Amino acid sequence: MRRRASRYRRDVNYLFVDGYNIINSWQPLIELKNISMEDARNELIDIMIEFSHISREHIILVFDAYLVKKSGGNTYKKDGIDIIFTKEFETADHYIERQLDVIGRLTKVRVATSDNVEQQIILSRGGTRISARELEAEVNHSKNKVNYLAKRLKEERVTALDEDVIHKLRQLKQDISKKKS
Repeated sequence: MRRRASRYRRDVNYLFVDGYNIINSWQPLIELKNISMEDARNELIDIMIEFSHISREHIILVFDAYLVKKSGGNTYKKDGIDIIFTKEFETADHYIERQLDVIGRLTKVRVATSDNVEQQIILSRGGTRISARELEAEVNHSKNKVNYLAKRLKEERVTALDEDVIHKLRQLKQDISKKKS
């Protein structure tokens, strides 16, 4: 019997994000959700895209369509992250658990959720958990780090790039292109 090829690779670190759990945990997203759930989802997607470029983790953002009638589930790729809408009667938790079983213990996997029961299941299946607050702190820290570096570069008034910097930028561009595919 032939084994089906996994879409997961050993040399990649993965971060699964329970989308609605995060939206219902981060104050700015809660406020946005109260106006428009679609806008809150799109904002979280944008945040995760930016974070994926900094964290160098492959982010899989999961939204459950548990109550969406006849939803067959959908998978989208956007700027290097996967966006999953589950099938009808499938929660984001169940989707993530199933994917952890597929991945096994071959690579580093983190799951962002504040659901206590889900956190215990994640640990038992070889993943590590990160709470919604911890993820928010990581995201904010990475934004601050980028802003600090940008400010420093601006203050130094870099006008010309040496060959080493150009080489590093080209390498970064290639790394980002690889992540998107």
